[in-house]
Amino acid sequence: MSHFAKIDPETNLVTFVTVGRQEDDGKELELSERTGDIYKQTSYNTYAGVHYTTNDEGEYVPSADQSKALRFNYAAIGYTYDEARDAFVPPKPFDSWVLDETTCDWVAPIPMPALEYDETGEAVESYEWDEAEGDWVVEVIE
Repeated sequence: MSHFAKIDPETNLVTFVTVGRQEDDGKELELSERTGDIYKQTSYNTYAGVHYTTNDEGEYVPSADQSKALRFNYAAIGYTYDEARDAFVPPKPFDSWVLDETTCDWVAPIPMPALEYDETGEAVESYEWDEAEGDWVVEVIE
């Protein structure tokens, strides 16, 4: 099963994502020619340029076959299709964040601090970006 993103030709914004069958390499072109709309295939399991799969323990891990990574990120409504990078780029979360060219994802100007965990492996805190402060704010999880 394949997923296809409909692209607004004027803004390059994703306006719709649909499921279809991938029977051969010409599916995007065939769909676009049939409907008159612009569609690009997107990979449900691709994030920041890496294709993921589920291992035997049920963990989401990078696939052994990275040829399945498609257009850097799974498309969603509001994402932009960047034709030059052949990538789906998520909306910019904050003005101060910059696009990482290798992952096509946004990064904060300051890396998020490492999380702390209790003896059971549960996180005891979380972080949220504060744009006004230009820094991460810690929130203790009770």
